[in-house]
Amino acid sequence: MHLFRVLGKLLGLLLHIAVGWWTIRRHFPQMDVASRERRVQSWSAQLLVVLGITLRVRGTPPAQGPLLLVCNHISWLDIAVVHAAGYCRFVSKSEIKHWPIIGTLATGAGTLYIERASRRDAMRVVHHMAERLQAGDVIGVFPEGTTGDGHAVMPFHANLLQAAIAAQAPVLPLALRFVDLHTGTLHSGPSFVGDDTLVGSIWRTLSARTIAADVVFGIPEAAAGRDRRAWAQDLQQTVVRLHGG
Repeated sequence: MHLFRVLGKLLGLLLHIAVGWWTIRRHFPQMDVASRERRVQSWSAQLLVVLGITLRVRGTPPAQGPLLLVCNHISWLDIAVVHAAGYCRFVSKSEIKHWPIIGTLATGAGTLYIERASRRDAMRVVHHMAERLQAGDVIGVFPEGTTGDGHAVMPFHANLLQAAIAAQAPVLPLALRFVDLHTGTLHSGPSFVGDDTLVGSIWRTLSARTIAADVVFGIPEAAAGRDRRAWAQDLQQTVVRLHGG
């Protein structure tokens, strides 16, 4: 019975992904920006329902920009979890753009792409982020630069914070956690770190019954004279506190 339950959730996941892909290809060209953002948020929230994950939000999701959102990174699910709580445009590695199906979903969700190995491309993305912040966007980044195990928040890279400084935009710290719904202990199901494979992480997530995704929003803050490195250190400590609280 357990296997049938997991396979049923897998079928639901594949159907949900197919619906999202079709919506982006067929309907997004005729939709305005606000309608697209609402659709991305509702699709992400429904994805968590399909996976049997309970979304729990503390604090106030951003209603509008300009705002740069910084959060810790645990799983392939993180972007969907944040989108379910409140829409933003994420910055992701450029390889995702070319992934079958996933690339279409990411691009449709408004993702900004960066070639992480290229310093010149990082400068281009920072400039583009600053332009989008000045236009009133909410942009999300994972300043750890990679996924962690969910137990600790790694040091933040400071480069992308330059966009907030250039645009004079506030930054909103955010902590993500996957926990057992009943015990409150950290849940490793959705983790995607080290030797984890994407298939294995998805299977663990589908097999679990009591995962909750906790999204803990902090308070927007300005640079207040700090350079990007000092600001990155302070923001990392804030996310640590939010993660532990």
